[in-house]
Amino acid sequence: MNATLNMNTSSALTLRDPWAMVPSLGNLDAYISAANRLPMLTAEEEGRFARQLRDSADVKAAGQLVLSHLRLVVSISRQYLGYGLPHGDLIQEGNVGLMKAVKRFDPEQGVRLVSYAMHWIKAEIHEYILKNWRMVKMATTKAQRKLFFNLRSMKQSLKSASLDIDTHRNTLTQGEADTIATRLNVKREEVQEMEMRLSGGDVAMEPLTDDGEETYAPIAYLADDASEPTQVLEAQRRDWLASDGITLALESLDPRSRRVVEERWLKVNDDSTGGMTLHDLAAEYSVSAERIRQIEVAAMKKMRKALA
Repeated sequence: MNATLNMNTSSALTLRDPWAMVPSLGNLDAYISAANRLPMLTAEEEGRFARQLRDSADVKAAGQLVLSHLRLVVSISRQYLGYGLPHGDLIQEGNVGLMKAVKRFDPEQGVRLVSYAMHWIKAEIHEYILKNWRMVKMATTKAQRKLFFNLRSMKQSLKSASLDIDTHRNTLTQGEADTIATRLNVKREEVQEMEMRLSGGDVAMEPLTDDGEETYAPIAYLADDASEPTQVLEAQRRDWLASDGITLALESLDPRSRRVVEERWLKVNDDSTGGMTLHDLAAEYSVSAERIRQIEVAAMKKMRKALA
């Protein structure tokens, strides 16, 4: 009697609030258990709810259709646990696909919702896996998607059927690549490229910790400052100043000022002669060393103005 009363109470509660009996995905075991206990709809009930949704946009009818197929999402999501992503996330994405299927389902087509919804559920789960399995998206074209979701299983089945004694060999032979390419109707090169992508892994560009030499990450040696736009412009500017710029600035000086600058600055690194000192130049022009220094300072200011 109590069991019957509880069942009737649960049914009535479900009709008022279709989601009342489904716990949060935070408690995955309880969610799966509740989804598997929800009753399946008969063909007549399914058609009636689908028509109510189509004709009247009945949200409760949509809820009944979704609830009765939550177990389907749970079942399909288990097929993708090998990708290492959280089961709860796979179920959540599958539920999104289920709701899209319910919204587009036409009961007059003569098929059950379960058959129609499988495509949408798998499509959403596939998209989630492709976006989250690696930081870099693994597949973008239709052929790459087909390879991504079939290559590992087909590769394993080929190796199981092979008589090759090297059971630890991970790479495909040319014959195995050709076989997979033929079965999936893709090019052998595409099979080999996807195998290379799957065998690789993500590498952190920046160190995860700050202790010791083990934190030396690719960001430390992959950066090429020489190709950075501002660095290129600065290098071009320095090259111009060291050649044409100096010549242009010297042409703005009178002969004496130019001689002073050349002797004091442009011959410093000349190992054969070297540059003249202030006193040498002062003796040549019969002025004081302080006067030569003043001429040098004025000439440098004039050159900077010319370069600016």
